[in-house]
Amino acid sequence: MASITQLKRSSPEAEGLPSSAILDFIRAVEQHTHPLDAVQGFMLLRHGNVAAEGWWTPYGPQSPHSLYSLSKSFTSSGIGLAVAEGLLTVDDPVLKFFPDDSPANPSENLKAMRVRHLLSMNTGHKEDTSRHVFGGEDDNWPRTFLSLPVEYQPGTWFVYNTAATYMLSAIITRLTGKPLLDYLRTRLFDPLGIENPTWETDPRGINIGGSGLHIKTEDIARFGQMYLQKGSWHDRRILSEAWVAEATSAHSDNSNTQTNPDWMVGYGYQFWRCRYDGYRGDGAFGQYCIVMPEQDVVLAIIGGVRNMQSVLDKVWEHLLPAMQPEALPADPQAYGGLYDKLAILSLPLPKGQPSSPKAEQWWGKTYKLESNDLKLESVAIKFGDERGTLIVRDERGEHSMQVGYATWLKGTTDMRGHGDEPVAACGAWTAEDTYEVRICYYEGVFCPVFRFHYTSGELQLEVEPNASWGPTTVTTITGRVVG
Repeated sequence: MASITQLKRSSPEAEGLPSSAILDFIRAVEQHTHPLDAVQGFMLLRHGNVAAEGWWTPYGPQSPHSLYSLSKSFTSSGIGLAVAEGLLTVDDPVLKFFPDDSPANPSENLKAMRVRHLLSMNTGHKEDTSRHVFGGEDDNWPRTFLSLPVEYQPGTWFVYNTAATYMLSAIITRLTGKPLLDYLRTRLFDPLGIENPTWETDPRGINIGGSGLHIKTEDIARFGQMYLQKGSWHDRRILSEAWVAEATSAHSDNSNTQTNPDWMVGYGYQFWRCRYDGYRGDGAFGQYCIVMPEQDVVLAIIGGVRNMQSVLDKVWEHLLPAMQPEALPADPQAYGGLYDKLAILSLPLPKGQPSSPKAEQWWGKTYKLESNDLKLESVAIKFGDERGTLIVRDERGEHSMQVGYATWLKGTTDMRGHGDEPVAACGAWTAEDTYEVRICYYEGVFCPVFRFHYTSGELQLEVEPNASWGPTTVTTITGRVVG
């Protein structure tokens, strides 16, 4: 399978792209408005070949990554496959699939809701229903979704609604008796060479659909290339050409609720239209699968950024204008500069010294923390010139991780309560009494910074997220020595 699905590597110039333009793009995405913002990896395909690829350490090509809402485009593909198999049509009423979960007296708007309205985020709900569906007390999420008021006639009001995508996943499970992940395995993932995909589920085992898929960057690129090729992959038909055209066309006017220019160009079947006649799937904090049919380009990006529009702006500014219709002459100097840059990509390391003359008085001391929203109870650090150990206690117990100096040290931790997950950490003394640690959960987007400001018997701990579902402000917690 690997030989059939392997993407071929090429050079930028051979694919009509100047290496200098790609280098400019990389430098641009490293210049964010906030220092903790980070593009974490990318893969650029032109004419089906990999023209350039890179990952910012500790991220890498073999690590799966959380797609967040980029998962939606895969769910849409599942509906396209089910349509092709005759299991449903996009004009089927949503209530048809949930006879036991429907309200006793459904409203006219609910009765009018069709599968195409779930696909196009035009269900008629005034607001996103996700918090009610995913955060409610009932573990029967389809029943909760169908119980909510539908304020507008379906098809007349766009609102981004992750729970609507979940309902598409639930429909696949009702029709096939299996989770969406299993349905797609032989039909999509295996043919594309996407190995070991995982997908989060609801309490009853239904894949979330609108989020929760975890695959590698190259897997995103393969998916986008299949769409660029109008549903085919290595002479195998995955999706019909008609479905790809329908799914990536605008079905909803999304200018009513959006403000950024690339979120106002129209919405398809779980795909966003882009400026410059492209389309994309995307997910929170900077996950993108950008398809540019006119340029024969696919760009897969993973990231942890606060401003997703800014990344797209840099694509349009640096990459799009540089794409030429024919191959360019080899440019060894520019290609060498790009190659050298790609070889040293890394998320920023804390800038400082490996040790402090005052470190010994704080070595291994445990600081009990005041009550805080992060639910951290105590912290301690065993400092070392080349590596240290950070020990954090919270309501789930004690968690420790190795901290490198001028390098990322990898390990696992259950500190976020998601079971053991890969983590990398690095630290440095930024002043004689201040030690900074950056922690990176490199199969996801989150890379917070912990800053330890020491005095004789007290600690001021600052925790700053790079990205967050809530505020991205710094949390300051006071701690006092207990051991």
